[in-house]
Amino acid sequence: MKRSFRPQPARASVVVEAPPPPRALDCEVSEVGAQGDGAVLVEGQQVFVPQTLPGERVRVMVAGAQGRLEAVLAPSPERVTPACALFGRCGGCALQHWADAPTLAWKRAQIETALRRRGLETDIAATVAAWGSGRRRATLHARREGKRLRIGFMRRGTHAIEEPAACLVLHPALERALPGTRRLAELLTPPDGRLAALHLTLTESGLDVDVKGAGKGRVGDPRGLMRLAETADALDLARLSVEGEPLVTRRTPWLAMGRARVEPPPGAFLQATREGEETLVRLVLAAIGSGSGRVADLFAGLGTFALRLADRGPTLAVEGDAALVPAMKKAADAAGGPMGSLEVQRRDLFRSPLGPLELKRVEAVVFDPPRAGARNQAEQLARSQVPLIVGVSCDPATFARDARILVDGGWRLERVTPVDQFRHSPHVELVGVFRR
Repeated sequence: MKRSFRPQPARASVVVEAPPPPRALDCEVSEVGAQGDGAVLVEGQQVFVPQTLPGERVRVMVAGAQGRLEAVLAPSPERVTPACALFGRCGGCALQHWADAPTLAWKRAQIETALRRRGLETDIAATVAAWGSGRRRATLHARREGKRLRIGFMRRGTHAIEEPAACLVLHPALERALPGTRRLAELLTPPDGRLAALHLTLTESGLDVDVKGAGKGRVGDPRGLMRLAETADALDLARLSVEGEPLVTRRTPWLAMGRARVEPPPGAFLQATREGEETLVRLVLAAIGSGSGRVADLFAGLGTFALRLADRGPTLAVEGDAALVPAMKKAADAAGGPMGSLEVQRRDLFRSPLGPLELKRVEAVVFDPPRAGARNQAEQLARSQVPLIVGVSCDPATFARDARILVDGGWRLERVTPVDQFRHSPHVELVGVFRR
């Protein structure tokens, strides 16, 4: 049987315009953006170019909103020679080409700009350089590419891995450990090209390593466990964990926080440098003073502030991470004295912030949220009658958003102090003091 022919309606053709080809342009850099890249204006559009500085005349290869530096035609007097041969490829540093003093001033200006965008003005101190001996935590990525294992830091904007022989922003003890991490990666990196992440933390008793992405099946047999134990021995690790589960503990890893000795869970968050932590603590304690009555430390983490505050008076520490709460409480109990009476509460402050009634007996609040900030908690604080609030933040934009909420609720942002513990990167911490 023949089938009748039905004409099909014509389909509209879709024309996909090809992106314009890259072109070389000579431009002047107007400023450095929040990610540490210089901004140039191309036909009314802002284009960001890595490794450029304000006032420089540069030749740039432009494609869309991104540019690649071809040549510096007129360098800034603030330009310096990068100390690392991998600068520009490794994604760890963005500002090695900029002298320290103008970099610190720029970080202060980033905070000022973020506050101004929210209609806020206050006294902003000069940025405190808290680099100290270098970072005491780092994350290395490892991946097998055929028969070759690559381990190191991610190349900026890609999943490619750069393999540093050294790293000038790390604490020397952490830098010395870099070659040995390859031996761990050989044992734990999946064979199928998936990434493994080695989280390294320098503690008072040695290096604490937690490997993510390996899969517990990689170490499930007795022979595999024995090889890991031998490698941990050879590298003199304090502890080796896989997927957050300790497998080899040669020495208990611990961190000094005031009089307390805290045993961090595998991969726990820690301020990047010891000097950075000490600077933040000094600023917070100075703002709180010695006669502030009961203090609440919100998003308390391992107890960076709470364990010091508890030595001064009644302190409530609130933290949502189930692993951090017992670590903090155990450290306080072992230290004894006033610190032993620290009240520790597990609570998700994003979903269930402390309200005005719960804050009624509190004389001062410290809050140190993750990068996303603490919008819900700030809204509750704005409704409270707490006389003093100290905010700690690693993101000027979310801090400014939360500060606006507090100011609208009747608070005054008294002062802000920038703290830089991320040398050669665009990141900056800050401490802000609010009063009724």
